[in-house]
Amino acid sequence: MTDPQSQINSTVSDHGQASIKKIAAASLIGSALEWYDFFLYGTAAALVFGPLFFPSQDPLVGTLAAFSTFAIGFIARPIGGLVFGHFGDRIGRKAMLVTTLMMMGVCTALIGLLPTYSQVGAWAPLLLVVLRLIQGFAVGGEWGGAVLLISENAQHKSRGFYSSFSQVGVTIGFIVSASVFALVSTLPEEQFLSWGWRIPFLLGILLMAAGLVIRMKISETADFERVRNSGEIEKYPALEAIRTQRKSILLTIGARMAENGGSYVFLVFSLAYGKYMGVSTSVILSAIIAANIIQAFTMIGFGHLSDKIGRRPVYLFGTIGVIVWSVPFFFLINTQNAALIWVAVIVAVGICHSAMIGTQPSFFSELFTGKVRYSGLAMGHEIAAIFAGGIAPLIATALLAWSGHFWPIAVYLAMLGLLSTIAVFLAPETSALGRSNDELTSTRKDFETSGERK
Repeated sequence: MTDPQSQINSTVSDHGQASIKKIAAASLIGSALEWYDFFLYGTAAALVFGPLFFPSQDPLVGTLAAFSTFAIGFIARPIGGLVFGHFGDRIGRKAMLVTTLMMMGVCTALIGLLPTYSQVGAWAPLLLVVLRLIQGFAVGGEWGGAVLLISENAQHKSRGFYSSFSQVGVTIGFIVSASVFALVSTLPEEQFLSWGWRIPFLLGILLMAAGLVIRMKISETADFERVRNSGEIEKYPALEAIRTQRKSILLTIGARMAENGGSYVFLVFSLAYGKYMGVSTSVILSAIIAANIIQAFTMIGFGHLSDKIGRRPVYLFGTIGVIVWSVPFFFLINTQNAALIWVAVIVAVGICHSAMIGTQPSFFSELFTGKVRYSGLAMGHEIAAIFAGGIAPLIATALLAWSGHFWPIAVYLAMLGLLSTIAVFLAPETSALGRSNDELTSTRKDFETSGERK
């Protein structure tokens, strides 16, 4: 009979430095393709879904309705997280990542084929909502799986660095979606609203095919193989995560408020706000694209820094940055000066947001034990998405419609930053332990029972 520890050592040894680099590349590319689909909807909600699917005499009201459907997608994300987390903890990460990619690609292409309100009336927004719900369900299982694909294969001393590459994929997805939309938005307005906006969505089916080729070639993670070899597969991993690791789930939710809520204000609502202030859409889009290109590099730097000085200090730098930058962000957009608008978005996204999102994969995954990690991570991450990013553009637009000024929105941003600052301050410093996943498991259990910071 083979010794279980020998099986574990054998599994881990199969994933060396060369392997982790390939895994990081596969996770990055797959995430980029899938998040292209999800972010595309947010851009369209800010720019075209209002007049096409929710016509109103007041453009701001139409945009508000479009952002409501944007928020609906986030409601389905925790359900998707539960379902995909359950099966991801029971049968593996790879199968779930293939499934989520297929669902996202098909839904995105179908949105590009939808008739508008002027063509079929109320059926148009209804069909849009259904497809958005399916998108949200799929993406609910995507993030956790993509993160674990790297973090569960990386050594603890470099986990922050390699895990950040999964977030680079998210950023690239946004860059590509914003770039494609910026390109088609240069068409004459009549052509853009008639058929031009559909092109980015129809491209989703081609990107899905490319992503499937990549994801079908990846192997299962070392940590999951270790759990499977040891026979510790939980029958109901989501319930076990809720029972044993509630504090980690709650801290994950709290830590995401500034990161997720702030990002959708910076990246999605800013398009509608700029339009309201008379700023050219191309200026805002170009600033967002530039900020995300910069973030693709800075988040790797922050991930690497978290390996050196700890997850909490780096993450706190980002949460406090959101608080400090909440007023300057809008003040600089109000100047209508393109250069200052670029500064506003680059600092918000490339520095403040980057410090959080670059550290998040390693930090969050280290808060959970291997046998329920997918479920716990997905639940915390996606529940936060409802109360943070999902409603952030909606709340910000409502505050703007109510006040006609940015001050209430800045206060809202600062409150999100404060909530995350408190959560991260209360969380344990996982990287400072400098131990393997098995040793971290013991510390996590201690944390769950005592609530003390390690």
